[in-house]
Amino acid sequence: MPTILGQNQYGKAENRVVKITRDGATHHIKDLNVSVSLSGDMDEVHYSGSNANVLPTDTTKNTVYAFAKEHGIESAEQFGIHLARHFVTSQEPIRTARIRIEEYAWERIESAGKGEHSFVRQGQETRLAQITYDGSSWEVVSGLKDLTVMNSTDSEFWGYVKDKYTTLPEAYDRILATEVSGRWRFNWTDEAEPMPAWEESYAQVKEHLLRAFAETYSLSLQQTLYRMGSRIIENRGEIDEVRFSLPNKHHFLVDLEPFGLKNATEDGAVYFAADRPYGLIEATVLRDGREAKIPADLTNL
Repeated sequence: MPTILGQNQYGKAENRVVKITRDGATHHIKDLNVSVSLSGDMDEVHYSGSNANVLPTDTTKNTVYAFAKEHGIESAEQFGIHLARHFVTSQEPIRTARIRIEEYAWERIESAGKGEHSFVRQGQETRLAQITYDGSSWEVVSGLKDLTVMNSTDSEFWGYVKDKYTTLPEAYDRILATEVSGRWRFNWTDEAEPMPAWEESYAQVKEHLLRAFAETYSLSLQQTLYRMGSRIIENRGEIDEVRFSLPNKHHFLVDLEPFGLKNATEDGAVYFAADRPYGLIEATVLRDGREAKIPADLTNL
């Protein structure tokens, strides 16, 4: 045979599940987008078309909805752990299950005398989680995307390499803005050990990265990225690795001299917000002595 089968997986992607929990007149929402991917003893279905080892993807979809009812959704990570454990332990041919989850946040609308059951979709970030289980050990990577942040000052960019193609003027007071895409890997791998408090951990990681962004006087976006990752690891002992992908959302001073206007930052300047092209700054920050495992290309995670 001139060819052999390489890595393969299958599953049901983007199962949209919304779970409402009722606590009397007060309701709570968990809104998830769940993707299931399974791998294992699947050679024969590729070689001969035999489905003897194949759990239908429709079944994986049904399992997601059934588990939302049976187990509830305490957190994206905990829900993914329930699903991954089920697929690996209930189906002998399945060796590894990977569950990817996006979570969309809702904020309660306070309404006098009407109970607490009205919500507005939050527009900040999308929460992420990826849970992988191979029957013996776990890998949990959480994260977020689409979190747009800006410092309107306390950012500079100068002293860089210049050649005959360089036209960018040095900046000693600039806007620094980016759309944060980040992932962080937990050092919890053994179910015999206590799990992290997933909800608290997510909230604290977000708080630390935002504070690091706000409190760093930035001479480069790279410096800010490193401080964001370092602050998370220094303050959250359950996390060993953080990776960020930060597009630099450029804001350029508009030339208003043709209209007889001075456009100076100290006076409150006017900027042109460019959407592309953009600088893309990416890096991993690790706890000392740990190994990097989060893929460099976050589009594959």
